[in-house]
Amino acid sequence: MNVTITENPALEDIEVAVACPRIDKRVQRIVATLGAFDRVIVGSRDGATYRVSADDVLYAETVDGTTFLYTKEAVFETPLRLYELEDKLAGTEFVRASKQMLVNFDHVKGIRPYLNARLQLLLDNDEAAIVSRQYAPDIKRKLGL
Repeated sequence: MNVTITENPALEDIEVAVACPRIDKRVQRIVATLGAFDRVIVGSRDGATYRVSADDVLYAETVDGTTFLYTKEAVFETPLRLYELEDKLAGTEFVRASKQMLVNFDHVKGIRPYLNARLQLLLDNDEAAIVSRQYAPDIKRKLGL
């Protein structure tokens, strides 16, 4: 641990900086969340390119090699692959639901058990997203179950 103390006689303040190589995971999550406030994803629709706020995206899905962003109002195509989108949105409420889908947990209004140990997420826009068995334990952990 490194401690630096700086005195500024003009302001009569003392500044203490502590550098610790072991940062708690909670602090890392908080820092990642703070960085997530200005997350914008580029998407296109009807020949125009838009800046889509990550907060507005309900879910992202890959269909036939193309990734789409679904908001309440529209669907946008993005050049990003799903794994690139997942990396970009690390530290946010986006969770992997299947190999083809990321879901914004802030837009999940309900969860139901589904066939074969899968889950069904009920979204704000009244659509349902199915969570595969592989990712269901992650969703349950997120809920504290």
